[in-house]
Amino acid sequence: MAKPDPEESRRRWMAGGAIVAITAVTGAVLFANGQPLWCECGSYSPWSSEIWSEHNSQHLADPYSFTHVLHGLIFFAMLRAVFGEGRIELRIVLATAAEAAWELVENSKAVIDAYRESTISLDYYGDSVMNVVGDLGAMLLGYAIAAAVPVWASVAGFALTEIFLALWIRDGLILNVIMLTWPIEAIKQWQMAGAP
Repeated sequence: MAKPDPEESRRRWMAGGAIVAITAVTGAVLFANGQPLWCECGSYSPWSSEIWSEHNSQHLADPYSFTHVLHGLIFFAMLRAVFGEGRIELRIVLATAAEAAWELVENSKAVIDAYRESTISLDYYGDSVMNVVGDLGAMLLGYAIAAAVPVWASVAGFALTEIFLALWIRDGLILNVIMLTWPIEAIKQWQMAGAP
């Protein structure tokens, strides 16, 4: 049995510490900016499938958590294209930082207002801190999946997840990006037709 490489262990511990620190700082910034720690409804269920209610983006996980898994697939592919096979610890820390940056932007007043105006998230007031922690975890799960499977499996998983979400909640990562950046009224009407 090969002896563990002390330098590799040190790099892994440093990467793990950086991921925890990024997550903690992101949560602290959002909390300081007025986002609740958890759903203010009083329910501490870790999961909510109610995208049309005040529970959306307020629990640890929800249907949109799947889109954050897809972020992990994308970040893995992009960072591998830039750094190649090496720099494993740096790549995962950069992916976490990119996801955290997105969470901060997504929870800014301008983006929250854009979501409420252009997408089906009419009652969206931003994510709870625990939802952001869950989103970061979902991205890391996607990143780990992409690292463990062939490229074709990541591409197929991405496509199947998007189809699944479109059928389930009439939304997904691609639809979300389209509606946030270039709203199409026909898509919005189709999405709104799924409201309870």
